[in-house]
Amino acid sequence: MTSDLISDLAQLRFDNRFVEALPADPDDSNSRRQVYGACYSRVKPTPVKAPQLVAYAREVAELLDLAPEACETDTFTQVFTGNRLLPGMDPHANCYGGHQFGHWAGQLGDGRAINLGQVLNRRGEHWTLQLKGAGPTPYSRSADGLAVLRSSVREFLCSEAMHHLGVPTTRALSLTLTGEQVVRDMFYDGNPQPEPGAVVCRVAQSFTRFGSFEIYAARGEHELLKRFTDYTLRADFPHLGEPGKAAYLAMFEDVCRSTAQMIAHWMRVGFVHGVMNTDNLSILGQTIDYGPYGWLEDFDPNWTPNTTDAQGRRYRYGNQPQIALWNLAQLGNALYPLIDEVEPLQAALDSYREEYQTCRQRDTAAKLGLTQLQNDDLWVEELHKVLQLTETDMTIFYRLLADFDPRLDTDTDERSDAELIEPLQPAYYQPLKPDQQKRTAQWLRDYRERLQRDRILHGTDDSTRRARMNATNPKYVLRNYLAQQAIDRAEQGDFTEIHNLLELLRHPYDEQPGKEDYFAKRPEWARHKAGCSMLSCSS
Repeated sequence: MTSDLISDLAQLRFDNRFVEALPADPDDSNSRRQVYGACYSRVKPTPVKAPQLVAYAREVAELLDLAPEACETDTFTQVFTGNRLLPGMDPHANCYGGHQFGHWAGQLGDGRAINLGQVLNRRGEHWTLQLKGAGPTPYSRSADGLAVLRSSVREFLCSEAMHHLGVPTTRALSLTLTGEQVVRDMFYDGNPQPEPGAVVCRVAQSFTRFGSFEIYAARGEHELLKRFTDYTLRADFPHLGEPGKAAYLAMFEDVCRSTAQMIAHWMRVGFVHGVMNTDNLSILGQTIDYGPYGWLEDFDPNWTPNTTDAQGRRYRYGNQPQIALWNLAQLGNALYPLIDEVEPLQAALDSYREEYQTCRQRDTAAKLGLTQLQNDDLWVEELHKVLQLTETDMTIFYRLLADFDPRLDTDTDERSDAELIEPLQPAYYQPLKPDQQKRTAQWLRDYRERLQRDRILHGTDDSTRRARMNATNPKYVLRNYLAQQAIDRAEQGDFTEIHNLLELLRHPYDEQPGKEDYFAKRPEWARHKAGCSMLSCSS
């Protein structure tokens, strides 16, 4: 593989089919405005004073056929901070709209994202390179189009962490500093402060969102809607055949199913996106736009990491499956002018429900080490209630549950409640009260019986159960306090912890001896510290 990689960035092959196939904004000025009759606006990144490479992801570089030595050059740093363009690049910002917190927001667009171009690699794959934080675009509205280090670290690390968890996601090639300060009001409390500016190069086969279709439907630009949809079919869903009503419906059903699979993965690992607006949902069923996200540390289905959502909690963990369905309905509404029938669109939405239920049942069984669920709804529901009896760390609980000794070779289990629960103690933020202990122990006894039944029905031995659970329940996730520690050090010029986390999160299901400090509950000092619990959209 490495012998096929290129060491000179100039050898990258750009095949910018998006800009070649779709209409451009005729106004080439970089002024904030409503853009009609176009899918994108050409705009160049804003040059910065002193670009500095913080980190790059070697796996993403390989997707682009880039060797490590190509990523460790000044040219790489200059290009992926926005100071230099490579031959073949055609930078532009995309036009799209979206529903934000349930309300139509009109035109949104790439307000601080600039697509450099589409690379065609040696395997025939198209990968779009997109700089986030590289300056204003016509879609920036009143914003500056820039990004700060704290949000950029979080996006860079989480994009790669999610990939290695097996969660569909956009990727991140690089993280750079600009050498300039960006003023942000982190808490929206009237106290803006200068922060280090940064740029992330995001990589995806497509950055098309639900809102990319909504904008044309909302404006009644149906011919442009058809043209954009036809392009999307040919570029991203070529297996569905030539554009037409049947292909449009097949594409919508494909999006419904891939979105269901993505949401099921979020629920499996305890990830909360925080800003599930329709402009933040990818048509490829990939996690996109890492803003105020988080992992459940306390198993609370009502938790949201987004301070903007603190009151309504629209995007809370337990509501994500329903919000995805609502967003898909908005996409269906946008595609309706091309289909002119409600029933097949509704049938596609039903396929979301079916796919999500199938994935969720599969994942729940695997999380518990079972071959499959069989009339276990009440028992699983009781587990979720048990996890909420006290503050319980979801990641740690499920990982430790794999080490539970069910003693399947004995007829009876005489262990006391305390003995049964002892292996799970590191998952609790406070000691269990007697009634909580009793209920938890009863669930564990029921679990033992369920494992015995699985062994009888499917021949599942305990080593198979543990392996199944440890391949499903990660040991290491990007907890907000871990990311914040890396950010704090990076703001002082020390990038060591960013590299440590990047390496740790490449193998989230492995034991990784010597890394046990990363497998721990959130420290008490982080409970209310900025960046360690809830976060704002400020970046």
